[in-house]
Amino acid sequence: MNKFGVIMAGGGGTRLWPLSRKERPKQLLNLSGKDLMINETLDRLSKNIPRENMFIVTNAVQAELMKKETKGRMQDDHVLVEPAARNTAACIGYAAMEIVKKYGDGIMCILPSDHFIKNEKEFSAIINAAVIAAEKTDALVTIGIKPSFPATGYGYIRVKPGSETAVGDENEKNYSIVEEFVEKPDLETAEKYVKEGCYSWNSGMFIWKASTILSYMSRLLPDVYACLEKIGNAMNTPDERKVIEEVYPVIPKISIDYGIMERADHVLVISGEFGWNDIGSLDMLSIMKDADENGNTAYGEQLLIDTKDCIVYGTDKLIATVGISDLIVVQTEDAVLVCHKDKSQDVKTIVEALKEQEKEHYL
Repeated sequence: MNKFGVIMAGGGGTRLWPLSRKERPKQLLNLSGKDLMINETLDRLSKNIPRENMFIVTNAVQAELMKKETKGRMQDDHVLVEPAARNTAACIGYAAMEIVKKYGDGIMCILPSDHFIKNEKEFSAIINAAVIAAEKTDALVTIGIKPSFPATGYGYIRVKPGSETAVGDENEKNYSIVEEFVEKPDLETAEKYVKEGCYSWNSGMFIWKASTILSYMSRLLPDVYACLEKIGNAMNTPDERKVIEEVYPVIPKISIDYGIMERADHVLVISGEFGWNDIGSLDMLSIMKDADENGNTAYGEQLLIDTKDCIVYGTDKLIATVGISDLIVVQTEDAVLVCHKDKSQDVKTIVEALKEQEKEHYL
């Protein structure tokens, strides 16, 4: 069965402001010092999937820049453009319909565009095992991350004890039956999950047949599916783009996790360890670069005096600090952000305030 890669790249990355902006959000930034996050994701997945079978789903504001920055890695017509943001169920359903209608059924490997992965060889082995499991069982397969600490910023997946089954490939990977998806916990609960040993972090990576996810949508999200069906019926016709522009903005907003994964009756998880991190907020910049002897992670030109455990990111100016600790300092051409590291999740409130004050030029 053919394999297809689908990269979800339509988000705005508001918790990474002022680095991440509407027209150039985090997936179009080089945060590792190697390449843009979207290109690193495409290159990583190309070890499992032919480049001609890769798709990116993004929004209209980012589409042209996305095509420009991925040129040579992606076909322009494989950049699927959402006329409006309708959450992940619509995004994934659109890609599934595109694949089924234009290329026939196949295994979809769906990944966010903003992950950092250290062990790419192990990641590739996990993806390969998930593809085999999806084809063999016709299940919805997700990838879990074995917790390395009691994280409160991630969702968790509880597996059914004793359900572990060998995938049956040369990599000797196992899958387990998913018993429950759990929202982001408080610290006490997270510590309990790690201790119990039957929980994984929810990575937001999914592998399944395009036909399987569309079948689940028709049963569990009929209103979403009805819209996708209209779009699918117009594919390969002169009216395709017109119908997408008309129908897509009225698709009900719902996440794939809440709409499908938490309600489906045949969900499997393959858990692994491959140095995964979700670069969802500024505090996670510390995992992409080695810290100095004082625990500081520094980007750009810096002068750090009596400074400890800080993240300092400069673009075109010297940043000098004296006598500070546990802070994040970010400088861009038109903005400077200073916040405590444990408040990094609240950076999105700045974006909301800027919208309310009609200062859109900073977004």
